[in-house]
Amino acid sequence: MDTKMIAVDLDGTLLRDDKTVSEEAISVLRKCHDSGLKLVYATARGQSAPTLVPPDLFDGYVQMNGAIAYASDSLIHHKVISTVYARELLLAADDARIDIAVEQCGRTFSNFPFPDEWDNLFLTGYEITDFKELDIEVEKIWAMPKSEPEIELLKKHLQKGLYLVTTRDENFTLIMHDEASKSSAIDALAGHWGIDCDEIVAFGDDVIDIDMLQHCGVGVAMGNAVDEVKAVADYVCDTNENDGIAKWLEEYVL
Repeated sequence: MDTKMIAVDLDGTLLRDDKTVSEEAISVLRKCHDSGLKLVYATARGQSAPTLVPPDLFDGYVQMNGAIAYASDSLIHHKVISTVYARELLLAADDARIDIAVEQCGRTFSNFPFPDEWDNLFLTGYEITDFKELDIEVEKIWAMPKSEPEIELLKKHLQKGLYLVTTRDENFTLIMHDEASKSSAIDALAGHWGIDCDEIVAFGDDVIDIDMLQHCGVGVAMGNAVDEVKAVADYVCDTNENDGIAKWLEEYVL
């Protein structure tokens, strides 16, 4: 297997359930890095992501589910949504009392108060806002619909050039720019380093990882992944709690 780059999702993949990275995973990834492989994490998280991983372990990263990609300190991929363009969707959600928020450069604007346990996700806090007045470009829109009809309402008001995906976590729903995906952001990083997609191994566990696993040369689903992810993967490794990434890399890459 001619591997030059490794891309890993964070939550449910590299991160254990307590949001830590095992010493074994760090050790194996360092061996991969020392052997010349590029390491990238790809997450839907924003500013909280760097606090969860060793700062010197990764050559680049993808945040906001692909709206942003950095190679070291260089921004090489950035796809945003105008709130003016998305206003119909934002106001429809607000009228239907669907919890919805937007994120931009570490700032979060919401129509509902966040629970205290979310403090580690939004390091700079959030602002309750009126979406009738908000006029900024944002990297991610997300909502917490409580039922399938509420998801369908969001889809009804989705503008051309945006896409919607719902994860397994309590109907957590992302609305993104069409060119903001993990696969497109990883493409940008790979191109920056002169790496072909066929030379990338990607790991993931949730539906928002499917495009990345299908796009890269080898897609590996975690043992704890949802069935849809396992169905498209080339391999299924052990779970995030049992060092699945480390075990697979030891067997197939190192």
